[in-house]
Amino acid sequence: MRIRHRVYVPQVDPTAWVAPNAVLSGRVVVGPRSRILYGAVLTAEGRAELQVGSDCVVMEQAVLRASGRFPLTVGDGTLVGPHAYLTGCTVGPGCFIATGAMIFNGASLGEGSTVALGGVVHIATAMPREFWIPIGHIAVGQPGEIFSPDRSAAIHEKIGSTGFPAYVFGLQVEGKRRGEINGEIARRYSRALEAHQHDEILPDD
Repeated sequence: MRIRHRVYVPQVDPTAWVAPNAVLSGRVVVGPRSRILYGAVLTAEGRAELQVGSDCVVMEQAVLRASGRFPLTVGDGTLVGPHAYLTGCTVGPGCFIATGAMIFNGASLGEGSTVALGGVVHIATAMPREFWIPIGHIAVGQPGEIFSPDRSAAIHEKIGSTGFPAYVFGLQVEGKRRGEINGEIARRYSRALEAHQHDEILPDD
Protein backbone atom coordinates (compact mmCIF):
# COMPACT_ATOMS: atom_id res chain seq x y z
CA MET A 1 0.00 0.00 0.00
CA ARG A 2 1.35 3.40 -0.99
CA ILE A 3 0.06 6.47 0.80
CA ARG A 4 0.37 10.14 -0.13
CA HIS A 5 1.24 12.10 3.02
CA ARG A 6 1.00 15.88 2.64
CA VAL A 7 2.38 16.33 -0.92
CA TYR A 8 4.79 13.40 -0.76
CA VAL A 9 4.34 10.13 -2.64
CA PRO A 10 6.52 7.03 -2.11
CA GLN A 11 8.93 6.27 -4.94
CA VAL A 12 9.82 2.65 -5.69
CA ASP A 13 12.44 1.67 -8.24
CA PRO A 14 10.96 -0.54 -11.00
CA THR A 15 13.36 -3.36 -10.09
CA ALA A 16 12.36 -3.34 -6.40
CA TRP A 17 9.50 -5.39 -4.92
CA VAL A 18 7.09 -4.34 -2.20
CA ALA A 19 4.71 -6.86 -0.63
CA PRO A 20 1.03 -6.02 -1.17
CA ASN A 21 0.36 -5.55 2.56
CA ALA A 22 3.50 -3.53 3.30
CA VAL A 23 2.85 0.19 3.93
CA LEU A 24 4.88 3.00 2.36
CA SER A 25 3.73 6.45 3.48
CA GLY A 26 5.08 9.86 2.56
CA ARG A 27 8.55 10.75 1.32
CA VAL A 28 9.84 7.18 1.05
CA VAL A 29 12.35 6.08 -1.60
CA VAL A 30 13.08 2.38 -2.23
CA GLY A 31 16.16 1.68 -4.34
CA PRO A 32 16.93 -0.84 -7.07
CA ARG A 33 16.44 -4.57 -6.36
CA SER A 34 15.38 -3.95 -2.76
CA ARG A 35 12.65 -6.09 -1.20
CA ILE A 36 10.08 -4.87 1.33
CA LEU A 37 8.37 -7.93 2.82
CA TYR A 38 4.92 -8.62 4.22
CA GLY A 39 3.64 -6.32 6.93
CA ALA A 40 6.63 -3.97 6.94
CA VAL A 41 5.85 -0.27 7.55
CA LEU A 42 8.00 2.53 6.10
CA THR A 43 6.64 5.95 7.06
CA ALA A 44 8.04 9.43 6.58
CA GLU A 45 6.30 12.10 8.65
CA GLY A 46 6.07 15.68 7.42
CA ARG A 47 8.97 16.67 5.18
CA ALA A 48 11.41 14.09 6.54
CA GLU A 49 12.79 11.60 4.00
CA LEU A 50 13.23 7.86 4.34
CA GLN A 51 15.68 6.29 1.88
CA VAL A 52 16.31 2.58 1.39
CA GLY A 53 19.31 1.91 -0.84
CA SER A 54 19.83 -0.77 -3.45
CA ASP A 55 19.79 -4.54 -2.78
CA CYS A 56 18.28 -4.13 0.68
CA VAL A 57 15.86 -6.47 2.44
CA VAL A 58 13.32 -5.15 4.96
CA MET A 59 11.67 -8.18 6.52
CA GLU A 60 8.24 -8.92 7.95
CA GLN A 61 6.75 -6.49 10.47
CA ALA A 62 9.80 -4.23 10.57
CA VAL A 63 9.01 -0.55 11.19
CA LEU A 64 11.13 2.23 9.68
CA ARG A 65 10.22 5.83 10.53
CA ALA A 66 11.53 9.26 9.57
CA SER A 67 10.08 12.35 11.24
CA GLY A 68 10.75 15.97 12.07
CA ARG A 69 14.46 16.77 11.90
CA PHE A 70 15.35 13.06 11.77
CA PRO A 71 15.51 11.54 8.28
CA LEU A 72 16.23 7.83 7.95
CA THR A 73 18.77 6.30 5.58
CA VAL A 74 19.47 2.59 5.01
CA GLY A 75 22.64 1.96 3.03
CA ASP A 76 23.01 -0.42 0.08
CA GLY A 77 23.06 -4.15 0.76
CA THR A 78 21.61 -3.93 4.27
CA LEU A 79 19.21 -6.43 5.82
CA VAL A 80 16.64 -5.30 8.39
CA GLY A 81 15.19 -8.28 10.25
CA PRO A 82 11.62 -9.04 11.33
CA HIS A 83 10.14 -6.79 14.02
CA ALA A 84 13.15 -4.46 13.95
CA TYR A 85 12.46 -0.79 14.69
CA LEU A 86 14.48 2.01 13.09
CA THR A 87 13.61 5.68 13.60
CA GLY A 88 15.43 8.78 12.41
CA CYS A 89 18.82 7.06 12.07
CA THR A 90 21.57 6.45 9.53
CA VAL A 91 22.52 2.85 8.76
CA GLY A 92 25.61 2.36 6.62
CA PRO A 93 25.88 -0.04 3.71
CA GLY A 94 26.31 -3.77 4.30
CA CYS A 95 24.78 -3.81 7.77
CA PHE A 96 22.78 -6.60 9.40
CA ILE A 97 19.98 -5.56 11.75
CA ALA A 98 18.66 -8.72 13.41
CA THR A 99 15.17 -9.61 14.61
CA GLY A 100 13.79 -7.20 17.21
CA ALA A 101 16.77 -4.83 17.08
CA MET A 102 16.19 -1.09 17.57
CA ILE A 103 18.06 1.97 16.31
CA PHE A 104 16.85 5.37 17.53
CA ASN A 105 16.83 9.05 16.49
CA GLY A 106 20.12 10.62 15.54
CA ALA A 107 22.04 7.34 15.80
CA SER A 108 24.47 6.21 13.12
CA LEU A 109 25.75 2.72 12.39
CA GLY A 110 28.96 2.34 10.43
CA GLU A 111 29.37 0.30 7.27
CA GLY A 112 29.34 -3.47 7.71
CA SER A 113 28.08 -3.40 11.28
CA THR A 114 25.75 -5.88 12.99
CA VAL A 115 23.09 -5.34 15.64
CA ALA A 116 22.29 -8.81 16.99
CA LEU A 117 18.91 -10.08 18.25
CA GLY A 118 17.20 -7.47 20.43
CA GLY A 119 20.21 -5.14 20.38
CA VAL A 120 19.70 -1.38 20.77
CA VAL A 121 21.53 1.66 19.38
CA HIS A 122 20.20 4.55 21.48
CA ILE A 123 19.61 8.19 20.52
CA ALA A 124 22.55 10.25 19.21
CA THR A 125 24.86 7.22 19.36
CA ALA A 126 27.65 6.84 16.79
CA MET A 127 29.06 3.38 16.03
CA PRO A 128 32.14 2.86 13.81
CA ARG A 129 32.53 0.56 10.80
CA GLU A 130 32.38 -3.22 11.17
CA PHE A 131 31.01 -2.99 14.71
CA TRP A 132 29.07 -5.78 16.40
CA ILE A 133 26.47 -5.20 19.11
CA PRO A 134 25.80 -8.49 20.95
CA ILE A 135 22.39 -10.02 21.64
CA GLY A 136 20.32 -7.80 23.92
CA HIS A 137 23.09 -5.26 24.50
CA ILE A 138 22.69 -1.48 24.30
CA ALA A 139 25.00 1.01 22.60
CA VAL A 140 24.98 4.57 23.98
CA GLY A 141 27.10 7.68 23.37
CA GLN A 142 29.58 9.25 20.96
CA PRO A 143 31.58 7.20 20.45
CA GLY A 144 29.19 4.40 21.33
CA GLU A 145 29.82 2.37 24.47
CA ILE A 146 28.33 -1.12 24.82
CA PHE A 147 26.35 -1.99 27.97
CA SER A 148 25.01 -5.39 28.95
CA PRO A 149 21.32 -5.47 29.99
CA ASP A 150 22.20 -5.96 33.68
CA ARG A 151 23.86 -2.51 33.79
CA SER A 152 20.59 -0.59 33.72
CA ALA A 153 21.73 2.13 36.15
CA ALA A 154 24.75 2.96 34.01
CA ILE A 155 22.62 2.90 30.87
CA HIS A 156 20.08 5.33 32.31
CA GLU A 157 22.84 7.65 33.52
CA LYS A 158 24.42 7.70 30.07
CA ILE A 159 21.09 8.24 28.31
CA GLY A 160 20.12 10.93 30.81
CA SER A 161 23.13 13.02 29.87
CA THR A 162 21.72 13.27 26.33
CA GLY A 163 18.22 14.22 27.45
CA PHE A 164 15.73 12.16 25.44
CA PRO A 165 12.71 14.56 25.70
CA ALA A 166 14.81 17.57 24.71
CA TYR A 167 16.75 15.77 21.97
CA VAL A 168 13.79 14.11 20.25
CA PHE A 169 10.86 16.41 21.07
CA GLY A 170 12.53 19.74 21.92
CA LEU A 171 10.94 19.60 25.37
CA GLN A 172 12.54 21.28 28.37
CA VAL A 173 12.00 19.08 31.42
CA GLU A 174 13.60 21.01 34.28
CA GLY A 175 11.22 21.30 37.23
CA LYS A 176 8.56 19.09 35.62
CA ARG A 177 7.15 15.84 36.98
CA ARG A 178 7.42 12.65 34.93
CA GLY A 179 3.67 12.65 34.27
CA GLU A 180 3.82 16.23 32.94
CA ILE A 181 6.70 15.33 30.64
CA ASN A 182 4.99 12.21 29.31
CA GLY A 183 1.74 14.09 28.74
CA GLU A 184 3.48 16.88 26.84
CA ILE A 185 5.31 14.34 24.66
CA ALA A 186 1.99 12.70 23.78
CA ARG A 187 0.34 16.06 22.99
CA ARG A 188 3.20 17.19 20.76
CA TYR A 189 3.22 13.88 18.94
CA SER A 190 -0.55 13.99 18.52
CA ARG A 191 -0.38 17.47 16.96
CA ALA A 192 2.38 16.36 14.59
CA LEU A 193 0.38 13.32 13.48
CA GLU A 194 -2.78 15.33 12.82
CA ALA A 195 -1.78 15.71 9.16
CA HIS A 196 -2.45 12.00 8.62
CA GLN A 197 -6.17 12.80 8.59
CA HIS A 198 -5.66 14.00 5.01
CA ASP A 199 -3.58 11.04 3.77
CA GLU A 200 -4.59 9.42 0.48
CA ILE A 201 -4.21 5.76 -0.43
CA LEU A 202 -2.79 5.63 -3.94
CA PRO A 203 -4.05 3.23 -6.59
CA ASP A 204 -1.91 0.24 -7.54
CA ASP A 205 0.34 0.85 -10.53
